[in-house]
Amino acid sequence: MLEELVGQAVVVDLRSPFVCLGTLRQFDDTWLDMRFADFHDLRDTHTTRELYVAEARATGVKRNRKRLLLARADVVGIALLDDVLYG
Repeated sequence: MLEELVGQAVVVDLRSPFVCLGTLRQFDDTWLDMRFADFHDLRDTHTTRELYVAEARATGVKRNRKRLLLARADVVGIALLDDVLYG
C-alpha cells in the first residue's frame, strides 16, 4: 500500500503532537524517508492538526527539512496531501 504513495506529497500523522507533510521518497520496515518536509510541532500554534493540514494544502507546504526520517512505529496515519479535504 505504501508503494503507491512513493514520490507523492503526503501527510503523516504521528502519536506525538507532531505532523509531517512532504514527499515520501522511500520506506522500509522501520523508517519513512521524507523529502522537502514540513515537520511541525502543533504545540507551537493555536490551530488544530486538521486546520493546519488543510491550510497547508490550500497555501502550500512550508518546508523546513530537506530530508527527514520518521520512525514508522510512531505513525498513526498517512494520506495523500491531495486527499485532504478543506473548504
